[in-house]
Amino acid sequence: MKKYKIEVDCANCAAKMEEATKKVAGVKDATVAFMAQKMSVEFDDGADEAEVMKNVLKACKKVEPDCEIFM
Repeated sequence: MKKYKIEVDCANCAAKMEEATKKVAGVKDATVAFMAQKMSVEFDDGADEAEVMKNVLKACKKVEPDCEIFM
């Protein structure tokens, strides 16, 4: 499991981002902690983490366009 700093504006958006992240190919599990501004991602075995995180960022930007994930 890897942790990333994330900028998210509200708890509701964080929950939506968590759900969106879990649907990205290569993600086994994910959690977004709004208060801590952290995202934890568990990758599928053999997944290209950099490529998966690009897709995670795209998915999160659909929820909150100004979202940032610091990798």
